[in-house]
Amino acid sequence: MSNFPKLKLNERSQHLLKVLIEAYIQEGAPIASATLLAKSGLSVSPATIRNAMVGLERMGLVKSPHTSSGRVPTSQGYRVFVDSLVSVQALDEKTLMRLQISMNAEETASGLLQKASGLLSGITQLAGLVTMPHRSFVGIRHIEFINLTEKQVLTVLVLQDGEIQNRLLKTERDYATSELQAASNYLNSMLEGKTLQQAKRSILREMAQVRHHMNRMMQAVMELGSQTLDHVDSVIPEGDLLVAGEKNLMNYEDLADMKKLKGLFQAFEEKQEMLALLNTTMNADGVQIFIGSESGYQVFDDCSMVTSTYCTENGSIGVLGVVGPRRISYERIIPVVDITARLLSASFKANR
Repeated sequence: MSNFPKLKLNERSQHLLKVLIEAYIQEGAPIASATLLAKSGLSVSPATIRNAMVGLERMGLVKSPHTSSGRVPTSQGYRVFVDSLVSVQALDEKTLMRLQISMNAEETASGLLQKASGLLSGITQLAGLVTMPHRSFVGIRHIEFINLTEKQVLTVLVLQDGEIQNRLLKTERDYATSELQAASNYLNSMLEGKTLQQAKRSILREMAQVRHHMNRMMQAVMELGSQTLDHVDSVIPEGDLLVAGEKNLMNYEDLADMKKLKGLFQAFEEKQEMLALLNTTMNADGVQIFIGSESGYQVFDDCSMVTSTYCTENGSIGVLGVVGPRRISYERIIPVVDITARLLSASFKANR
């Protein structure tokens, strides 16, 4: 999600930038030229390293803090690193097993999402984020109508993410159980597997095209279906946000300023900015990374966010990820986010 211009670096400059950033992520202190020379494995003079650092600084990829002769990466430097230089690690077997067991558990959709945010936080020691599914894009698994008392019908809508919604509808007349079963069968044949958005369009199209040829029973069936789908939008918040482990951020010196932490915690609590940012990645493929000011929200200027979408057969329905300081272990965190999203998606597709 870069807002920075593309820069052309020669092979030596790329190598030195990579070594500097990896050393800074590990040590948390400005990297001096002598340290960089020792870690680089290059057979060059100290002057060559210093000149290379001056060049990287002029390009805005590193900077020298006032209190140190060493250098640290800038947001633009991190961007070049994650786009071109980072060596993503395979997850260790213990972490992978932990994710696989947790994401295969027989739980409700909301339970799985809560678990995903907690796992992301626990494994990365950052703040874990998961948006609740965007209901318009969740598929329909089953619709059922149950006869209750006089002129009252209970509708049961089961979604592909495992969510079950019930609604009591008042009807103009009494229906026999066989009539309601026929209505359920008809709507299931027409709507099963379609998203809520697609299902609403199908019902409206059916009503518009054949209204004059419908008998009263079919008109009632369409009306029952329409009311059932409208009810979902009215009772389930669209794209709510789950946050876990926000207190982990207090352990990072880069975010130790109380004003910064207060702003971050407020953003987690109020959610609007977080949701707006995460929703921009809904149509993106693979892992997306926001570094510093790339997010467009000042409260995240000292942070990085690593995200990925999770999906059903009908496409992306939500976003998960982590937030932390810019100085994080990208090579380890990227696969954690990626695999968590893949496992969560697989669980929804297989069991919901």
